[in-house]
Amino acid sequence: MPGSDRSDHDILAPLLEIADAAGALAMRYWTPDQAMAGHWEKRPGELVSEADLAVDALLRDRLGALLPEAGWLSEESAETMGRSDRRLAWIVDPIDGTRDFVRGRRGWAVSVALVDAGVARIGVLVAPARAERWWAVRGSGAWRNGVRLEVGRHATLSGARVPLDHMGGIDMDYTMVPKPNGIALRMAMVAANEADLVAGLRPGGEWDIAAAGLIAQEAGAIVTDALGEPVIYNKPEPYVTGVLCGVPAVHQAGLVRVRARALKVRGG
Repeated sequence: MPGSDRSDHDILAPLLEIADAAGALAMRYWTPDQAMAGHWEKRPGELVSEADLAVDALLRDRLGALLPEAGWLSEESAETMGRSDRRLAWIVDPIDGTRDFVRGRRGWAVSVALVDAGVARIGVLVAPARAERWWAVRGSGAWRNGVRLEVGRHATLSGARVPLDHMGGIDMDYTMVPKPNGIALRMAMVAANEADLVAGLRPGGEWDIAAAGLIAQEAGAIVTDALGEPVIYNKPEPYVTGVLCGVPAVHQAGLVRVRARALKVRGG
């Protein structure tokens, strides 16, 4: 039970309000179908914007007040000292899908997870440009805009719906569906039975998948790293060897294909 005598459900209501406020703040910077100024590369190929930093600051302030004992891990700001030694931690991506955000596209979301002893307990995604709010509490299902979610039942890689920009090579047997830039929203598509498989081969931060991973799992998906190993959160080095999120049968079939490729990317 995180947070003194407060249950997960006691924390969920104020957390949703905080996430909504973060989404509303992000919308003040976002213009549909129009590129925005005020963004730059923090590292080659990795964008950050003024909106990322503003949303990060809002979340850090309000989530810190909600659970002062929880550590802080965000893509856009310094972590709490001793963060990985704390049982509780907030794991945050203030705007997942910044590339879509700065181009005026809708494939982005505010992502917040509360982690307890390495396991995601509460996950929230707010995607105001899409009028969507997703959430899950471990053991209580996953929801979008008040509707409970359940993954599909596709059983083979052939014909599996995968969010992609294009298909080629050994992936030609997939069915391509629209791909938001944010990995969190792509994983949420699996939860909502709008996709069957999402795979990322390269190492990423825990903040990319913590909230969406719980949402997908609570809807019935299997979520592992790209090597098929369980994802542990709030590690001293908070990175994940890719991700594989899928309908159970498709996850199992896809692991053979994805694991070999992830090992090549990793050099193993």
